This record gives sequence, C-alpha cells and structure tokens, in this order.
Amino acid sequence: MVALVPEIAAPPSSRRWLALATVGLAQLMIVLDISVVNIALPAAQADLGFSAGDRQWVITAYSLAFGSLLLLGGRLSDLIGRRRTFVIGLVGFAAASALGGAATSFGLLVGARALQGVFGALLAPTALALLTTTFTVPRERARAFGIFGAIAGAGGAIGLLLGGVLTQAIDWRWSLYINVVFAAVAVVGTLVFVSDAVRTGPRPRLDLPGTLLGSVALFGLVFGFSRAESDGWGSVLTWGSLVVAVVLLVAFVLRQLRSAHPLLPMGILLDRNRGAAYASILIAGSGMFGIFLFVTFYLQDTLGFTPVQTGLSFLPLVAMLVLAAQIGTNLALPRFGPKVMVPTGMALAAVGMAYLTRVGVDSSYAADVLPALMVLGLGMGTIMPASIQTATLGVRPASAGVASALVNTAQQVGGSIGTAVLNTLATTAAAGYLAANLPVTEAARGQAAVQSYVTAYGWAAGFFAAGALLAALLFRRKVAADAPVVIEAGSVEPVVV
Repeated sequence: MVALVPEIAAPPSSRRWLALATVGLAQLMIVLDISVVNIALPAAQADLGFSAGDRQWVITAYSLAFGSLLLLGGRLSDLIGRRRTFVIGLVGFAAASALGGAATSFGLLVGARALQGVFGALLAPTALALLTTTFTVPRERARAFGIFGAIAGAGGAIGLLLGGVLTQAIDWRWSLYINVVFAAVAVVGTLVFVSDAVRTGPRPRLDLPGTLLGSVALFGLVFGFSRAESDGWGSVLTWGSLVVAVVLLVAFVLRQLRSAHPLLPMGILLDRNRGAAYASILIAGSGMFGIFLFVTFYLQDTLGFTPVQTGLSFLPLVAMLVLAAQIGTNLALPRFGPKVMVPTGMALAAVGMAYLTRVGVDSSYAADVLPALMVLGLGMGTIMPASIQTATLGVRPASAGVASALVNTAQQVGGSIGTAVLNTLATTAAAGYLAANLPVTEAARGQAAVQSYVTAYGWAAGFFAAGALLAALLFRRKVAADAPVVIEAGSVEPVVV
C-alpha cells in the first residue's frame, strides 16, 4: 500500500480554545438538527398538508444523504483542506436550512433536508478532524475531546428543548432557520480562529471506484433499515437493500486493500483499540435511540408532557453527561484507559435503561424517569468521549478526516439499526398485548403503548450490556496517551503499558 502524502499538523495556536468553541458550535448544529426537526414535524405537516406516511421522508432524506456520503466527506477534507471543507459545509448547510425553512411544498422540504445531509456529511467528519489536528498535547487533547464528546451526546436532548420552544413560541420554520444563525457565527469563527494542517508533497488522488462502492453500500444500509422501520423486515425493499449493501461492503473492502490511494486505509480499522472504539460508538448509537425516541414518546403520549416540558425533562441527562465527560476524559481515561472506561459507561447505560422498564401508565417523572435519565447521562458521558478520542488517537493528519468520518458513520449506522430494530420490537409488543386483551378499549391502548416502550427499553438495555462485554474483550490494556501510532505502511504499533 502506498503511504499517503505527509501532512504536518498545525503548531499549537493561542486561539485553539476559540477554535474548539467554533468547531463545537458546528457539531452542536449538526447533532441537534435531527431532534429539532422531529419536534417540529407535526406543525410542518399541518402547514404543508402532507400525509403521516410521507412524514418519515423528512427524516429519511437527511439520513440517506448524510450516512452515505460521510466517508467521501471525510476524505475530501483530507484532500482539499479541512478549513476550506469546513467553511463550504457550513455555508451549504445554512443555505439548505434556509431553503427548507422557506419551503412551500412537501417536495421542496424533502429536497432541502437531503441537501442538509450532503453538507452535513462534509461538516461532521471535518469538525472532528480539525479537533484531532488542532489538539496534539495529550492533556489538552483529553479536555477538548471531553467537551466535544459532551456536545455529541447532549445535542439530541438540547434539540428536543430548542425544537419545542421554537415551534411553540415562534413557528416550525425556525427549527430550520436557526441553523443559519449557528452557521454564520461558525463561519466567522472558522475564518478567524481555525488553522489548517500544512501539506507537503503532491496531493493523493481520490479512489473513485472505492468512493462509489462505499457510498452506495452505506446508502443501502441506511435505506434498508429505514424501510424495515416503515415496511417491516419481510419487505423486499428491506432485505434487498441490506443484501446489496453487504455485497458492496465486501467489494469495497477488497478494493481498499488493493488501491494505491484508498478512500479508507484499512490500517485505521485494523488497529485493535480503534476498531473497538468504532464498534462501541455503533452500539451506543443503537441504544441512544432507545433513550430519546421512546422516552420522548412515553413523556408526551402517556404522561401528557408538552414539547417544551419534554425538552426540559432531558436536561438532567445533559447535566450528568457533561459532568461525566469532563471527569472521564480529564481524570479517569488517562489513568484507566478505554478498556475500563467504555465498559463502565456501557454498564451504567444498561442499568439506566433497565430502570426505565419499571414505568407504567401511572408512573411519575420524578420517581420513575428522572433517576434513569441521570444514570444514562453518566453512562453516555463515559462512553462517547472515551470512544471518540480512542478512535482518532494516533491517526496521521493526512487521514484524520476519514478516521473522523468513521466515527460519524458508526453513530449514524448504529442509529439506523437501533431505530429499526427497537421500533419493530415495540410494535410487535403492542400488537401482542392488544391481541391478548380483547375487546380493545382506550385503557388497553394506553397500556399497550407503555408495553411497547418498556420492551424497547429492555432491549436497549441489552444492547448496552452486550456493548459492555464486547468492549471489555476487545480493548487492549491502557495505551499511553502520547504513544506514537502510525496507521499506514511501515507503521509503529501503540506502546502498551
């Protein structure tokens, strides 16, 4: 395999913490966008007059474009420069958001969401790559990744609150317009505070066949799982998409092993700690949807919370997540390593989800939901920053973009899997309850809904428990934070201590 062109990370800048604030703002915009739009969907549906069946495409259009283009977006940031890619992504995301906010038809809204996904696929990996190449001192890197991981984990909950406030106080269109404000501030911050890596030597070429194989394979994965959610696992579209995706993924890997300029250097995945980190992010992404999706359903449909009340209800989770992220990355991770931290976070998240299986139609938020959310916040704040930092540790600047893209890809694919599987299990549980409790009354429907949520919580707890076991087995003993790790040909293995 031909080594990539050398690239030298920019020397530490006195403005690097302001650069972190800029990158963090862009990451927050990307993460909260999904949950903000989810809250605004009913109002958008009433305004534009599209059907409940069409409503899913407002979400799916974004997910398909975002998930399928992440690897390409990460690689482009390596090839044309991360600062330039970041600004292009910000401007494009803002323009797509403005188009969606001004949409006068369902088709225009869906098209704008797809465009958001395209530019989001440029932004997300580039944001993390900028962080990777900006913070190279181990202690500062830990602090920066703690902040970034907290943003990545808490963005969904913040989006629920922001979406509820904007939809109720102003108009659903501001759930999209708000991105223009975020992006404008981030563009200015990028131009003033963010430095780029210095490239030496000629640029490597883009592997076009590999790009096509990887993008279509990821499209098939996300599309297949989205079809499973709406059409069921017996649908030809569901199974056909997933089978094609698996075949193309195998072809993609074979292509990358032979390519002189691979889209995804296989050394990134073959490092054991890094592979374990990506697997942990995927599993956590699957389980996270059990937190936000089904807890939101329970709070609104069973306990009767308004969108704003629902958003406020998640704030304790956010607080605990931020606390755990800072303590974990600054104190615990350097001392114990990911082999202790990630399984511990998974176990905490499993306990939190298991606690939620106690809820019923007459449960209260304070006694039956709040403790679970706080434990879940501790768990996610322990998992995500440690996994993200490990996934990008030691990656050469020339490959930081694609390594960062894998973080987002794992989270996106995990979310798609979690949504499809948990939704199927929940729907089956509700149907089974109603079939066993005929005739169907309103009380039975309410109980069936709770039964579906409890089923989802239980399986999500199982996801996290399996993640704890897998992480404990896969992660190596603690790797020195300042150990050299090089991922291409002639590499040096991490120093194990």
